[in-house]
Amino acid sequence: MLTIFGGGGARDCDGVTRRSFLRAGVLGLGGLSLADLLRLRASGAASADRQRSVILLWLSGGPGHMETWDPKPEATEGFRGPFGAIPTSVPGVHFGELLPEQARLMDRLAVLRTVSHGTGDHTKGNHWMLTGFEGPAFNAADNRVQRRPAMGSAVARLLGERRPGTPPYVAVPHLRGGTDNLFHYAAYLGGGADPFVVESDPNDPKFRVKNLQLPGELSLDRLEDRRALLRTIDGLKRGADPIVADLDAHYGRAFEMLSGREVAGAFDIASEPDEIRDRYGRHTFGQSALMARRLVESGVPFVTVNCVPWDHHGTAGRLRTEEGARQLIPPLDRAIGALIDDLIARGLYESTLVVAMGEFGRTPRMNKEGGRDHWGKTFSVLMGCGSMRMGQVVGRSSDRGEYVVDRPIGPQDVAATVYHHLGIDSRAVLFEDQTGRPIPLIETGEPIRELVG
Repeated sequence: MLTIFGGGGARDCDGVTRRSFLRAGVLGLGGLSLADLLRLRASGAASADRQRSVILLWLSGGPGHMETWDPKPEATEGFRGPFGAIPTSVPGVHFGELLPEQARLMDRLAVLRTVSHGTGDHTKGNHWMLTGFEGPAFNAADNRVQRRPAMGSAVARLLGERRPGTPPYVAVPHLRGGTDNLFHYAAYLGGGADPFVVESDPNDPKFRVKNLQLPGELSLDRLEDRRALLRTIDGLKRGADPIVADLDAHYGRAFEMLSGREVAGAFDIASEPDEIRDRYGRHTFGQSALMARRLVESGVPFVTVNCVPWDHHGTAGRLRTEEGARQLIPPLDRAIGALIDDLIARGLYESTLVVAMGEFGRTPRMNKEGGRDHWGKTFSVLMGCGSMRMGQVVGRSSDRGEYVVDRPIGPQDVAATVYHHLGIDSRAVLFEDQTGRPIPLIETGEPIRELVG
């Protein structure tokens, strides 16, 4: 049975949504900008598990699969790279030597070693992995135009908020950096399905969520007065403009976000014990992962943790593979290890799917600069979830990590697995684009059977 959800309305995503979160504290006669961002969530609801959540650790730039989850210690030096491999808690499975925490937890994790889309184009790859669909080429005229909604946006549209004022899709610490890191947004689903972007570093001692701050001259009483005035204006507008017909509810939600203790409490990372914060690591990776745990615990169904930059060519302006790996992999490993341990200890691992991935892998053969270039013919994605079949590797790449030997996995399969975890039958959902044309959420992908049965 197909479920069709209406499009996001006439307003341009870039004009209303991406910048609106940065303006969330600005209120005026024309409306609450945060409400504009929330106004067009889907009128329907998916038949979804409303207790489950997803944390996406987005490794923009593309981590090397040889240095992380698919090492090739027996390959020749030009392919093997600068690091060795270490055993994991699952016999016969090895990780790169910089991943001791994930190696310890391998019986609680699963690695997809044969994800493939074939492109080495950052722009195409970002769009493919974040949405399930091929994106525009880097050198195309429309290379910044998002064609399909990001997974987080689709989840936001289908599930909506679980608690009053709590956004359904959050990005932390920001969505900047990386390479062509452009496609985390809602496309034709409308601004209400865009992420709430924290735009602050949780590791900063002065951390605060800028988007939840009221202007200095504005008290909650004055905010309530303006809210009442806006309701009156909306009532006058409705007869002439159908787009504003549902704005009142979204103003209410925006008011709850700006004034509610529940939302503020979820972002209050300073309330965490020092022991927990230290366990995640006092760095942006670690504290952002901890923030993600706090957010799913508070009812947010989809959180993206943006971890950048992984584009390690060794050429001018880019780190070499060895220095990039030593700089980025240990903090990521520590953050993932602490996150999995914490979710298990808090009884959240059954309901939370953790996914770590970038837009592609790196070339098996190292270049003359000591780096690895772009490689989309086979690469790895890490998944962790207590309600899936963990402790396994899915797929096998060639001896030098060049190609898929067994069990190819496509970006749509990864996306379908994410949706399946949330109770969304992604092959049965259609959205309408701006022209009213029905567009499938997923066309050909299937949840990965080795994980979900």
